[in-house]
Amino acid sequence: MLYRVEGLVIRSTDYGEGNKIITLLTPSYGKQGIVVRGAKKLKSRYGSLAQLFTYGDYSYYKTGSLGSLNSGEIIRSFHELREGLEGPAYASYAAELTDRAINDDEAAAYLYHQLMACQVALAEGKDPQIVLRAYEMKVVQAAGYSPMLDECVSCGRQDGSFRFSSTAGGALCYLCKHRDPSALELEDGVWRLLRVFAALDMRRLGNIAVRESSKRQVQLALKRWMDTHLNLNLKSRHFLEQMDKYSDMLGERTKRPDPETGDGAV
Repeated sequence: MLYRVEGLVIRSTDYGEGNKIITLLTPSYGKQGIVVRGAKKLKSRYGSLAQLFTYGDYSYYKTGSLGSLNSGEIIRSFHELREGLEGPAYASYAAELTDRAINDDEAAAYLYHQLMACQVALAEGKDPQIVLRAYEMKVVQAAGYSPMLDECVSCGRQDGSFRFSSTAGGALCYLCKHRDPSALELEDGVWRLLRVFAALDMRRLGNIAVRESSKRQVQLALKRWMDTHLNLNLKSRHFLEQMDKYSDMLGERTKRPDPETGDGAV
């Protein structure tokens, strides 16, 4: 049967000597695996359609679990996301998270549009820490694991201070915080940011100015949440964490005072 869909390439792997298998996220059929024959050859007509992050119009035949590309056309290549070091790292994380967090027939239109907006935001140069945290919230929502953020998961209290518990299901009030001694104490601004991310459509994401300390707290809260409920070992996240550690190390080196002048080293 011949299918025609618009889709985003969220995975691309070598298959045989000259072929690739791509995973498309589509609005109509969820994830679709398609063989692109000859994609690795220099003069391939469809090699660019098999590149990671590509958004295109794909026509393919499918009789079993895998389809076979018949024709296609690039709508947007998102070449910006394949340049340098940070761009591919951030975009790869969003793609791998999407691929691993949902089953082939899940999410469809909702997460497709959210991932598309995530890619557009990264390509436009918006703060990747904010873009990825917002998208992580969209993924956990699509997977059915939304945290409760507006009231205590234990007693329903809606006022007072809260702590964030990934094991209890979200917010714990000051009377119930004993239920999870490891629950995170977050800044008020971080709670507001988490609630914004929960209600946000990624297509309306603007430029949000957030302090570095708040970014770190949001990152830790969502990391714990995903580790508890999705339990994914993502190569791309590990790479980002190593990149962050290296950046922090360079930052500390920059701040270290010169022993003779007392000025910060360059």
